[in-house]
Amino acid sequence: MDDADDIVQRSPRWRAPLLWLVLIGGGWLAWPWVPSVVKMPFHVVRLSMMDAPLSLPVPVEGVALRQLRDTWNASRSNGRVHEGIDIFAARGTAVLSTTEGIVTSVGTNNLGGKVVWVLGPGGQRHYYAHLDDYAEIAAGDRVMPGAVLGTVGNTGNARGTPPHLHYGIYKNGALNPYPLLRGEAATARTE
Repeated sequence: MDDADDIVQRSPRWRAPLLWLVLIGGGWLAWPWVPSVVKMPFHVVRLSMMDAPLSLPVPVEGVALRQLRDTWNASRSNGRVHEGIDIFAARGTAVLSTTEGIVTSVGTNNLGGKVVWVLGPGGQRHYYAHLDDYAEIAAGDRVMPGAVLGTVGNTGNARGTPPHLHYGIYKNGALNPYPLLRGEAATARTE
């Protein structure tokens, strides 16, 4: 038996658990300074393990529930149907995140114009479209409910219409956000 084997044989049994404790404690203390890009996979897994919300706040600042209209499945051009809800408000009104989540995209597309995508609890993807402008956010940012994502506008195929937010939710296809915004899904679950 050489000296290295002898050292391993004589090592106290408490060293390995102590080493793990130091590593875990150090990681916990360092977490606030870890870059967001490193934390993102952790948050994605955590969000996917959470239950999808049964009710959501209205994502446009100052808009009351009574002002909402269910525009789900309404006819649209080229044989499409509306996969969301339009929430009308003055141009420049703050658009707020309905959930905790990770911003997965900030950009533009033909239909939505200026858009923001947020991955939320239960793996649901929240779509905020027709924005006039973006908040200071980027893909990979973690947001909390009420975080400003942008402002109401009429970009994309909404040009020429009154300013509004198109809000959609997707998981294995489109989901109607109207019952969630009205709290109807939570009410049905408790009855």
